[in-house]
Amino acid sequence: MLLDKVNCPSDIKHLSVEQLGILAEEIRHFLIENLATTGGHFGSNLGVVELTLALHQVYNSPVDKIIWDVGHQAYVHKILTGRKHLFPTLRKYKGMSGFPKRGESEHDMFDVGHSSTSISAALGYAIGRDLKKENSKVVAVIGDGAMTGGMAFEALNHAGHVKSDMVVVLNDNEMSIATNVGAITNYLTKLRVDPHYSSFKKDLANLLHKIGNVGDKTEKYLKRVRDSFKTLLVPGMLFEEFGFTYMGPIDGHDLATLKKYLEQAKNTKGPVLLHVVTQKGKGYAVAADAPDKMHSVSVGFNAKPGHAPKVVKPAAPTYTKVFGDTLIKLARQNPDIVGITPAMPIGSGMVKYAEEFPDRFFDVGIAEQHAGTFAAGLACTGKRPVLAIYSTFLQRAYDQVIHDICIQNLPVTIAIDRAGLVGEDGETHQGAFDVSFLRCIPNITIMMPKDENELQHMLYTATAHQDGPVAVRYPRGNGYGVKMEEAFKQIEIGKSETVREGKDAAILALGPMVHVAEHAAELLAAEGVEARVVNMRFAKPLDEELLLELAERGTPIVTIEEAAIAGGLGSAILEFYAQRRITGVELYPMGLPDMFVEHGSPQLLLDSVGLNAESLVSSIKTMVPLKQKRA
Repeated sequence: MLLDKVNCPSDIKHLSVEQLGILAEEIRHFLIENLATTGGHFGSNLGVVELTLALHQVYNSPVDKIIWDVGHQAYVHKILTGRKHLFPTLRKYKGMSGFPKRGESEHDMFDVGHSSTSISAALGYAIGRDLKKENSKVVAVIGDGAMTGGMAFEALNHAGHVKSDMVVVLNDNEMSIATNVGAITNYLTKLRVDPHYSSFKKDLANLLHKIGNVGDKTEKYLKRVRDSFKTLLVPGMLFEEFGFTYMGPIDGHDLATLKKYLEQAKNTKGPVLLHVVTQKGKGYAVAADAPDKMHSVSVGFNAKPGHAPKVVKPAAPTYTKVFGDTLIKLARQNPDIVGITPAMPIGSGMVKYAEEFPDRFFDVGIAEQHAGTFAAGLACTGKRPVLAIYSTFLQRAYDQVIHDICIQNLPVTIAIDRAGLVGEDGETHQGAFDVSFLRCIPNITIMMPKDENELQHMLYTATAHQDGPVAVRYPRGNGYGVKMEEAFKQIEIGKSETVREGKDAAILALGPMVHVAEHAAELLAAEGVEARVVNMRFAKPLDEELLLELAERGTPIVTIEEAAIAGGLGSAILEFYAQRRITGVELYPMGLPDMFVEHGSPQLLLDSVGLNAESLVSSIKTMVPLKQKRA
């Protein structure tokens, strides 16, 4: 096999186009076999095999810089850069990351996990190269989905202005995770279906060159004619208006064509945009036919081409499904509810909602900032927007949450999915910081349910809340299989719930950590220590009555949350006591430490940072004897 002989990019430099085609099929087979064992991003990687081979044959990595956007499509790059032996460890604890990581390989130029960053990073590399007077080439590879992000256009605008040599490869497969939406998608479709534009532009340029020096007025007139034809044939000619030389669209699975145009782009002065059309899931029929469902696969799908992955029905619904189902029920009751997602209708559980309420559902594309202000604008009209967004994606809309939602105290519900440790996607996707960065903002209410039943009641409470924005955070994965009550219940803002009584210590838990606290309380009870377990429900506002009661009794307190300790629930309670000059309270906060948590299974990661019943028991046992000695 050719693949056995490929351990670095130089190993493919001498291969013919025919040999590269054979290698492409071997790589697809390798991906299918390995991802059946490990899981991971599937369709996007099958779609970029030829493109990646051509990039590494034309460019000289790591001297030349190839920068991948998001990294969903970087597995082939990892294979070609000496990491195919690491694929059994893909996305496992201490194993190979599912995304490019600078610390993992000299061929990975930029750590990524969120979209639309590659052009900005590439321009930074290009300007740095120019300032250092070096000669390396810089390439950004960005998908058409990521191109819907505003940051990509900010970078295009800057790159077209400074005119540094760089190439942007637009990998156009008509998909991100879900089907792309918006004007830019329609624009790219027009480009795709206009095969005559490139040859016409070249012929027109040659004609103008042959005419030669025709005088300023005639030259300006001919330029206007040329631009008019551009606008006629390709409305807007967006990329050239940004200052890029546009090439394409070309077939992203034709190796000879790819090599030809990559060489041409490499040798063109100034910024170039090469438009490459690929098929997501190519080589695996199910993935090609259902690219949204096969964007990422779980362990154990049938690796034989043409077979669909096995679907294992979970014992309990996921929090995401409960959110989606609850939103539908709420929208049936309240015609003012409007659902919004930044390009994650599937991941956020909103597909069925969109089908039932198409006029009250908006997928705004990979545009989290716009989503936030769009929700604020809707709220100004009396609507009750529900913005479904992953915790780490909400980071990208932080200014909009402060400036547009919270300052105006608008009734926007922010449904924060993937709050806490999400596992295999690693640092860029762990929902560690939302409590900390939201809690400092005036006017906002922050809550988290202990289980899926409480989630539906919190969503009902949030959408009915009149006095400002509400953030409801909930984890990735399955719930606990608890009974789902039929009727919604209003939860009193800022009020906790004691789920287990105890006089020796108090465990104040947020979200699913309530179940960890209950388990710890059982273990403590076996040793004669009675711990009170409190479902705090709210990180803001706090249950002040409870906190004052615990201080008065002198009860040792441990707080536990699947969020950063810095600025989290424990910090909030310490601040509460400090601001009221209440001393003598023993309080130990447990949460995610001051570090970026790597990839691995969620439970393994929780154990690694001490967020489990055993660690909780140890913490309380160091506090209770001290209390007894003072008594």
